[in-house]
Amino acid sequence: MEKAKRYLVFLFGLFISSFGVSLITKANLGTSPISAIPYVLSLNFPFTLGQFTIAFSLFLILLQLFILRRNFKAEHLLQIPISVAFGYFIDLTMVMLGVVAPGSYPVKLVALLIGCVILGFGVYLEVIADVAMLPGESFVRAVTQTWKTDFGTTKVCFDVSMTVIAAITSLVLAHTLYGVREGTVIAALLVGFIARLFGRLLPFVPDLLFGKKAESEAAEAVENGKGGWVIAIGRQYGSGGRVIGQKLAQQLGYEFYDDAIVQMAAGTTGYTPQFVRQREENMTNSFLYDLVNQMYAYAPEEESPKDSVFLAEKKAIEEIAAKGRCVIVGRCADYLLRDDPHCLRVWLHADKARRVKRIMELEQLDEAAARTRIAQEDRRRATNYQYYTRRVWGLGKNYHLTLDTGLGEEYVQTCIEAALKALEAGQKVTV
Repeated sequence: MEKAKRYLVFLFGLFISSFGVSLITKANLGTSPISAIPYVLSLNFPFTLGQFTIAFSLFLILLQLFILRRNFKAEHLLQIPISVAFGYFIDLTMVMLGVVAPGSYPVKLVALLIGCVILGFGVYLEVIADVAMLPGESFVRAVTQTWKTDFGTTKVCFDVSMTVIAAITSLVLAHTLYGVREGTVIAALLVGFIARLFGRLLPFVPDLLFGKKAESEAAEAVENGKGGWVIAIGRQYGSGGRVIGQKLAQQLGYEFYDDAIVQMAAGTTGYTPQFVRQREENMTNSFLYDLVNQMYAYAPEEESPKDSVFLAEKKAIEEIAAKGRCVIVGRCADYLLRDDPHCLRVWLHADKARRVKRIMELEQLDEAAARTRIAQEDRRRATNYQYYTRRVWGLGKNYHLTLDTGLGEEYVQTCIEAALKALEAGQKVTV
């Protein structure tokens, strides 16, 4: 039943995508990169855009066969009926949009942007259905699997190649550049970004459509609190949260996890610890991040390096929490363990002057440099936290306890221990 539902969602997403492609084409500012070659050919030969899309898709499937060889599986043949359906959907939606003929440039641009949103939503539905891939994305995946290249980089190269080939084809056949314009670049940049944005804004849709996936043993252990108590500490940069967490763990006889999580994530992702450390809790601008990594929106099993790091750390935190009796610092642990009844969530902060003084001493910086460093790190942590949790970093209601470390390390530790005892006793913590 679930499989059938997934195919229905995929088919609906395919139709929505075709509608988006057709509207982008109707805007007459250039079509999407994957449709650029079929569109140019349709302008010069007596076949429709949909028919050329089918032919081009079959060509990409044939290329996959040569690239993958013995690794080409029977499931890859599913791309054939998908390609045929997509081609006919394009022709159908082109007919449906027959009366659409934007005249002025602003109207064309609006039509293009609406088409990008529609196509992005269609891609989003195809990805969450997670049953198949269109030949374009499947071709990119075949290349990455065979030559061990990065999916995002390969997808960019593929789109650029399709655009360049379409432009050359247009110049050769029509002696003019037609079908490849600024709209092609806009679509290349926006469609994947919009698909990722839908994924972030609508995280509940897959569960709503297909039901919740079975949880891992580690996640179940966390939810049931089998391993004992966990203290998750969020902290402002320069507040001394790490040191306090470390001393608290020693005082309680708990395990302390900070850099160890980096090692665990590195072990499961194949990245070096330095690579993981550079990307964790580090995001300067979520919009630019999504824009740069929008190519990963097309494949459900492909994640950007930073997303892979976050997921690896999430898994590590769940496994750690399942064992219990530990202190975990940062890495959105308070959010990841929000449903664990045996997790004490703590937020540590301090006034700017204290933090500046601390960073000046620890990192041998002057006051101006220390202030800049604190502003940058707080912004990166806040943006990273908001991106992955959809919550405000440091918001008091998300924690059991919020404390100013300027009150003294011993006092802060005493308060946390008291809160832990109150929770253990089943008492309500009043702050």
